[in-house]
Amino acid sequence: MFSIGDFAALGRVSVRMLRHYDAIGLLRPARVDAASGYRFYAVDQLPVLNRVLALKDLGFSLQQVQTMLDEKVDVGELRGMLRLRRAQLAEEMAANSARLALVDARLRMIETEGHMDTGDVILKSIPPLRVAELSAPAPSYDGPDITVALSPLYPQLMERLESQGIAMDGSPIAYYLPDPHGATDEAITVHAAFPIRGDVPADPGFDVVELPAVEHAATLVHHGPMSEAFRTGQLLANWIDAGGYRTVGKGYAREVYLDCPDDQRLWITEMQVEVTPGDDPARNDG
Repeated sequence: MFSIGDFAALGRVSVRMLRHYDAIGLLRPARVDAASGYRFYAVDQLPVLNRVLALKDLGFSLQQVQTMLDEKVDVGELRGMLRLRRAQLAEEMAANSARLALVDARLRMIETEGHMDTGDVILKSIPPLRVAELSAPAPSYDGPDITVALSPLYPQLMERLESQGIAMDGSPIAYYLPDPHGATDEAITVHAAFPIRGDVPADPGFDVVELPAVEHAATLVHHGPMSEAFRTGQLLANWIDAGGYRTVGKGYAREVYLDCPDDQRLWITEMQVEVTPGDDPARNDG
Protein backbone atom coordinates (compact mmCIF):
# COMPACT_ATOMS: atom_id res chain seq x y z
CA MET A 1 0.00 0.00 0.00
CA PHE A 2 1.14 3.53 -0.75
CA SER A 3 0.15 6.79 0.84
CA ILE A 4 -1.63 9.24 -1.46
CA GLY A 5 1.57 11.30 -1.71
CA ASP A 6 3.71 8.32 -2.69
CA PHE A 7 1.08 7.07 -5.16
CA ALA A 8 0.83 10.52 -6.73
CA ALA A 9 4.61 10.65 -7.15
CA LEU A 10 4.72 7.17 -8.68
CA GLY A 11 1.88 8.02 -11.09
CA ARG A 12 3.28 11.47 -11.92
CA VAL A 13 0.09 13.25 -10.92
CA SER A 14 -0.82 15.71 -8.20
CA VAL A 15 -2.35 14.78 -4.86
CA ARG A 16 -5.10 17.28 -5.60
CA MET A 17 -5.96 15.36 -8.80
CA LEU A 18 -6.18 12.07 -6.91
CA ARG A 19 -8.48 13.66 -4.35
CA HIS A 20 -10.68 14.92 -7.18
CA TYR A 21 -10.78 11.48 -8.83
CA ASP A 22 -11.80 10.02 -5.47
CA ALA A 23 -14.52 12.64 -4.98
CA ILE A 24 -16.16 11.89 -8.35
CA GLY A 25 -15.79 8.12 -7.97
CA LEU A 26 -13.33 7.74 -10.83
CA LEU A 27 -10.46 6.25 -8.84
CA ARG A 28 -11.20 5.39 -5.21
CA PRO A 29 -8.34 4.63 -2.79
CA ALA A 30 -7.89 0.98 -1.91
CA ARG A 31 -8.23 1.84 1.77
CA VAL A 32 -9.07 4.86 3.90
CA ASP A 33 -7.85 4.93 7.50
CA ALA A 34 -10.94 5.23 9.70
CA ALA A 35 -9.17 7.26 12.38
CA SER A 36 -7.09 9.67 10.32
CA GLY A 37 -8.95 9.67 6.98
CA TYR A 38 -5.65 9.08 5.16
CA ARG A 39 -6.02 7.53 1.71
CA PHE A 40 -3.93 4.51 0.65
CA TYR A 41 -3.57 3.04 -2.81
CA ALA A 42 -2.56 -0.41 -4.06
CA VAL A 43 0.11 -0.98 -6.70
CA ASP A 44 -2.43 -2.60 -9.05
CA GLN A 45 -4.25 0.74 -9.21
CA LEU A 46 -1.40 2.31 -11.20
CA PRO A 47 -2.53 0.69 -14.49
CA VAL A 48 -6.00 2.10 -13.84
CA LEU A 49 -4.52 5.56 -13.30
CA ASN A 50 -2.54 5.21 -16.52
CA ARG A 51 -5.71 4.42 -18.44
CA VAL A 52 -7.49 7.39 -16.91
CA LEU A 53 -4.68 9.72 -17.95
CA ALA A 54 -4.40 8.19 -21.43
CA LEU A 55 -8.12 8.53 -22.10
CA LYS A 56 -8.08 12.08 -20.73
CA ASP A 57 -5.21 12.94 -23.07
CA LEU A 58 -7.29 11.59 -25.95
CA GLY A 59 -9.78 14.37 -25.21
CA PHE A 60 -12.45 12.38 -23.38
CA SER A 61 -14.28 14.00 -20.47
CA LEU A 62 -13.88 12.44 -17.03
CA GLN A 63 -17.48 11.23 -17.23
CA GLN A 64 -16.71 9.50 -20.53
CA VAL A 65 -13.53 8.04 -19.02
CA GLN A 66 -15.59 6.60 -16.15
CA THR A 67 -17.99 4.96 -18.62
CA MET A 68 -15.12 3.48 -20.63
CA LEU A 69 -13.45 2.12 -17.53
CA ASP A 70 -16.72 0.54 -16.45
CA GLU A 71 -16.97 -1.06 -19.91
CA LYS A 72 -13.40 -2.31 -19.55
CA VAL A 73 -11.83 -1.02 -22.77
CA ASP A 74 -9.15 -3.57 -23.63
CA VAL A 75 -5.47 -2.83 -24.24
CA GLY A 76 -5.76 -3.27 -28.02
CA GLU A 77 -8.56 -0.72 -28.31
CA LEU A 78 -6.73 1.74 -26.08
CA ARG A 79 -3.51 1.31 -28.06
CA GLY A 80 -5.40 2.01 -31.29
CA MET A 81 -6.98 5.15 -29.87
CA LEU A 82 -3.63 6.41 -28.60
CA ARG A 83 -1.98 5.82 -31.97
CA LEU A 84 -4.76 7.72 -33.70
CA ARG A 85 -4.43 10.59 -31.23
CA ARG A 86 -0.66 10.57 -31.71
CA ALA A 87 -1.11 10.92 -35.47
CA GLN A 88 -3.55 13.79 -34.94
CA LEU A 89 -1.13 15.59 -32.62
CA ALA A 90 1.74 15.08 -35.07
CA GLU A 91 -0.38 16.58 -37.83
CA GLU A 92 -1.29 19.54 -35.63
CA MET A 93 2.38 20.07 -34.73
CA ALA A 94 3.37 20.04 -38.41
CA ALA A 95 0.64 22.53 -39.23
CA ASN A 96 1.67 24.78 -36.35
CA SER A 97 5.33 24.59 -37.42
CA ALA A 98 4.32 25.61 -40.94
CA ARG A 99 2.30 28.52 -39.55
CA LEU A 100 5.23 29.62 -37.39
CA ALA A 101 7.57 29.52 -40.39
CA LEU A 102 5.06 31.61 -42.35
CA VAL A 103 4.81 34.15 -39.53
CA ASP A 104 8.62 34.42 -39.43
CA ALA A 105 8.76 34.86 -43.19
CA ARG A 106 6.12 37.58 -43.17
CA LEU A 107 7.95 39.33 -40.33
CA ARG A 108 11.16 39.29 -42.37
CA MET A 109 9.18 40.66 -45.30
CA ILE A 110 7.83 43.54 -43.22
CA GLU A 111 11.31 44.33 -41.93
CA THR A 112 12.67 44.63 -45.49
CA GLU A 113 9.84 46.77 -46.88
CA GLY A 114 11.26 49.75 -48.68
CA HIS A 115 14.52 47.90 -49.34
CA MET A 116 13.30 45.34 -51.90
CA ASP A 117 15.22 45.11 -55.17
CA THR A 118 12.99 44.33 -58.15
CA GLY A 119 15.87 44.50 -60.61
CA ASP A 120 15.84 40.74 -61.24
CA VAL A 121 12.32 40.76 -62.69
CA ILE A 122 12.36 39.86 -66.40
CA LEU A 123 9.56 40.61 -68.84
CA LYS A 124 9.37 37.90 -71.46
CA SER A 125 7.05 36.02 -73.78
CA ILE A 126 6.18 32.38 -73.10
CA PRO A 127 5.38 30.01 -76.00
CA PRO A 128 2.40 27.63 -75.92
CA LEU A 129 3.11 24.42 -74.06
CA ARG A 130 1.53 20.96 -74.28
CA VAL A 131 1.17 19.42 -70.84
CA ALA A 132 -0.29 16.43 -69.05
CA GLU A 133 -2.08 17.51 -65.90
CA LEU A 134 -4.20 16.61 -62.92
CA SER A 135 -6.33 19.14 -61.09
CA ALA A 136 -8.06 19.52 -57.74
CA PRO A 137 -10.17 22.13 -55.93
CA ALA A 138 -8.77 24.34 -53.18
CA PRO A 139 -10.75 26.70 -50.93
CA SER A 140 -8.43 29.63 -51.63
CA TYR A 141 -5.12 30.82 -53.10
CA ASP A 142 -3.68 30.82 -49.59
CA GLY A 143 -0.38 28.91 -49.34
CA PRO A 144 -1.49 26.10 -46.98
CA ASP A 145 -4.67 25.50 -49.02
CA ILE A 146 -2.62 25.20 -52.21
CA THR A 147 -0.09 22.84 -50.62
CA VAL A 148 -2.74 20.42 -49.38
CA ALA A 149 -4.48 20.30 -52.76
CA LEU A 150 -1.44 20.38 -55.06
CA SER A 151 1.19 18.19 -53.38
CA PRO A 152 -0.51 14.79 -53.90
CA LEU A 153 -1.11 15.45 -57.60
CA TYR A 154 2.51 15.28 -58.81
CA PRO A 155 3.33 11.72 -57.66
CA GLN A 156 -0.02 10.54 -59.04
CA LEU A 157 0.67 12.21 -62.39
CA MET A 158 4.22 10.85 -62.59
CA GLU A 159 2.98 7.32 -61.91
CA ARG A 160 0.33 7.57 -64.62
CA LEU A 161 2.76 9.02 -67.15
CA GLU A 162 5.22 6.22 -66.43
CA SER A 163 2.53 3.55 -66.74
CA GLN A 164 1.65 4.91 -70.20
CA GLY A 165 5.29 5.18 -71.26
CA ILE A 166 4.99 8.93 -71.84
CA ALA A 167 8.14 11.01 -71.45
CA MET A 168 8.17 14.23 -69.48
CA ASP A 169 9.72 17.04 -71.46
CA GLY A 170 10.51 19.78 -68.98
CA SER A 171 10.10 21.02 -65.44
CA PRO A 172 6.89 20.49 -63.48
CA ILE A 173 4.42 23.38 -63.56
CA ALA A 174 1.61 24.59 -61.35
CA TYR A 175 -1.06 27.04 -62.39
CA TYR A 176 -4.32 28.22 -60.87
CA LEU A 177 -7.76 29.22 -62.13
CA PRO A 178 -10.91 30.41 -60.37
CA ASP A 179 -13.27 27.56 -59.52
CA PRO A 180 -16.70 28.44 -60.93
CA HIS A 181 -18.28 25.72 -58.81
CA GLY A 182 -16.52 26.66 -55.56
CA ALA A 183 -18.35 27.38 -52.35
CA THR A 184 -16.92 30.93 -52.22
CA ASP A 185 -15.46 33.52 -54.60
CA GLU A 186 -12.01 32.60 -53.27
CA ALA A 187 -12.22 28.98 -54.39
CA ILE A 188 -9.73 27.95 -57.08
CA THR A 189 -8.70 24.92 -59.09
CA VAL A 190 -5.05 23.92 -58.81
CA HIS A 191 -3.37 22.28 -61.80
CA ALA A 192 -0.26 20.10 -61.54
CA ALA A 193 1.34 19.66 -64.96
CA PHE A 194 4.32 18.23 -66.82
CA PRO A 195 5.31 19.18 -70.37
CA ILE A 196 5.14 16.04 -72.50
CA ARG A 197 6.08 14.81 -75.98
CA GLY A 198 4.78 11.97 -78.06
CA ASP A 199 1.37 10.42 -78.57
CA VAL A 200 -1.05 9.88 -75.72
CA PRO A 201 -3.50 6.95 -75.70
CA ALA A 202 -7.19 7.42 -75.10
CA ASP A 203 -8.25 7.71 -71.46
CA PRO A 204 -4.73 7.88 -70.02
CA GLY A 205 -5.90 8.85 -66.54
CA PHE A 206 -4.96 12.52 -66.89
CA ASP A 207 -5.84 15.52 -69.04
CA VAL A 208 -3.75 16.75 -71.96
CA VAL A 209 -3.92 20.53 -72.30
CA GLU A 210 -2.13 23.14 -74.37
CA LEU A 211 -1.29 26.08 -72.17
CA PRO A 212 -1.72 29.20 -74.29
CA ALA A 213 1.15 31.48 -75.21
CA VAL A 214 1.71 34.47 -72.94
CA GLU A 215 2.79 37.61 -74.77
CA HIS A 216 3.99 39.46 -71.68
CA ALA A 217 4.92 37.68 -68.45
CA ALA A 218 6.65 39.33 -65.51
CA THR A 219 8.94 36.59 -64.20
CA LEU A 220 11.12 36.25 -61.15
CA VAL A 221 13.03 33.31 -59.69
CA HIS A 222 11.97 32.37 -56.16
CA HIS A 223 14.51 30.69 -53.90
CA GLY A 224 13.18 28.65 -50.96
CA PRO A 225 9.99 26.90 -49.92
CA MET A 226 6.73 27.78 -51.63
CA SER A 227 5.29 28.65 -48.23
CA GLU A 228 7.30 31.86 -48.63
CA ALA A 229 6.28 32.52 -52.25
CA PHE A 230 4.42 35.64 -51.13
CA ARG A 231 7.84 37.36 -50.83
CA THR A 232 8.48 36.91 -54.53
CA GLY A 233 4.86 37.75 -55.27
CA GLN A 234 5.28 41.10 -53.53
CA LEU A 235 8.44 41.86 -55.51
CA LEU A 236 6.56 41.09 -58.72
CA ALA A 237 3.67 43.29 -57.61
CA ASN A 238 6.03 46.21 -56.93
CA TRP A 239 7.63 45.78 -60.38
CA ILE A 240 4.25 45.52 -62.14
CA ASP A 241 2.96 48.64 -60.41
CA ALA A 242 6.12 50.66 -60.98
CA GLY A 243 6.19 49.72 -64.66
CA GLY A 244 2.60 50.73 -65.33
CA TYR A 245 1.42 47.20 -66.09
CA ARG A 246 -1.76 45.41 -65.08
CA THR A 247 -2.20 41.74 -64.29
CA VAL A 248 -4.34 39.65 -66.61
CA GLY A 249 -7.28 37.91 -64.99
CA LYS A 250 -6.92 37.20 -61.29
CA GLY A 251 -3.15 37.64 -61.38
CA TYR A 252 -2.41 34.11 -60.22
CA ALA A 253 1.21 33.16 -60.87
CA ARG A 254 2.22 30.22 -63.01
CA GLU A 255 5.02 28.36 -61.20
CA VAL A 256 7.79 26.41 -62.93
CA TYR A 257 9.71 24.21 -60.49
CA LEU A 258 13.27 24.37 -61.78
CA ASP A 259 14.88 22.42 -58.95
CA CYS A 260 13.10 20.65 -56.09
CA PRO A 261 15.49 18.77 -53.77
CA ASP A 262 14.27 17.16 -50.56
CA ASP A 263 15.23 20.26 -48.59
CA GLN A 264 12.60 22.80 -49.61
CA ARG A 265 14.85 25.64 -48.49
CA LEU A 266 16.89 24.87 -51.62
CA TRP A 267 13.99 24.92 -54.07
CA ILE A 268 14.28 27.12 -57.16
CA THR A 269 11.02 28.18 -58.78
CA GLU A 270 10.28 30.64 -61.55
CA MET A 271 7.09 32.58 -60.94
CA GLN A 272 5.36 33.96 -64.02
CA VAL A 273 2.55 36.52 -63.92
CA GLU A 274 0.79 37.48 -67.15
CA VAL A 275 0.60 41.25 -67.55
CA THR A 276 -0.54 43.83 -70.05
CA PRO A 277 0.48 47.47 -70.40
CA GLY A 278 -1.69 49.79 -68.30
CA ASP A 279 -4.12 52.37 -69.66
CA ASP A 280 -2.39 55.39 -68.11
CA PRO A 281 -0.03 56.84 -70.81
CA ALA A 282 1.92 58.74 -68.20
CA ARG A 283 2.78 55.50 -66.43
CA ASN A 284 3.80 53.72 -69.64
CA ASP A 285 6.55 56.16 -70.65
CA GLY A 286 9.89 54.33 -70.95
